[in-house]
Formats: sequence, C-alpha cells, structure tokens
Amino acid sequence: MICLTLEEKEALKKQHKKERDGRVRDRIKSVILRDKGWSFRRIADALLLTEETIRLHIREYEASKKLPTENGGSHSKLREDQSALFFMRTP
Repeated sequence: MICLTLEEKEALKKQHKKERDGRVRDRIKSVILRDKGWSFRRIADALLLTEETIRLHIREYEASKKLPTENGGSHSKLREDQSALFFMRTP
C-alpha cells in the first residue's frame, strides 16, 4: 500500500483536474485508490485495466513518482505564453 502525504494527495487531485491525457488520469486514480487501500483487482475493475497495468503504475509511482506516459508525443509549436492563453480560453 502507498502512504501518500496530504500534500501529495492534493497535488495528485489538482493534477488530475488539469490533465488532458486519460492514461495519466488513470495512473493518478490508481495511485490514489491504492493509497485508500483498494486491491489491485478492484482498481483494475473500476478503471477497466488489467491488474498488471495497475501494478506497473503503482511500482513506477513508488520508485520515481512517475505519472506521465513516455510515448514520445509531439512537441508544441506554441510558446508557453501562447499555450497558457489557449488553455485559459478552453472551457
């Protein structure tokens, strides 16, 4: 079981609200639910993922606080101020 501090829980919840990538949101939910004492099977069932995926998410978080996926993705062509302005306008 994970033992998150109150600050870590709040940071994860805040990140979950801002996160656009559903895979990262699933990772965050996995960590929070595991901290609440949920079993790997129960989390997997709730998130429609495999138990092994949940175990991997938890191991990676415990080892390095890793949440984001590392699929390469694309780099933004916007400057930071342009991205911030765009996201402020997005409902």
